[in-house]
Amino acid sequence: MAKLSSINKNERRKKLVKKYAAKYAKLKAQAEDESLDETERLIARLKMAEIPRNANPTRVRNRCATTGRPRGYYRKFGINRIELRDLGNKGLIPGLTKSSW
Repeated sequence: MAKLSSINKNERRKKLVKKYAAKYAKLKAQAEDESLDETERLIARLKMAEIPRNANPTRVRNRCATTGRPRGYYRKFGINRIELRDLGNKGLIPGLTKSSW
């Protein structure tokens, strides 16, 4: 089980990302637009720098939904490898079978 403070910190980051998503996408598009003047692109980059750091989508960490573990995360299921194995062995994940040879 991950520390509760780490899980809460990640949740706060998700909220900030959601709050600033539209503004961030607009400024990023302006900064990367080759047809705009260089000064306009620079201004867009400076405005991006004023947005809180935790509003950047790359700062959000994928964590297991049940334990909060950050490593061994499977996007398809939203859980980590250990929980995937436990739930799969119990037959709680539809379509997942344990292989044996």
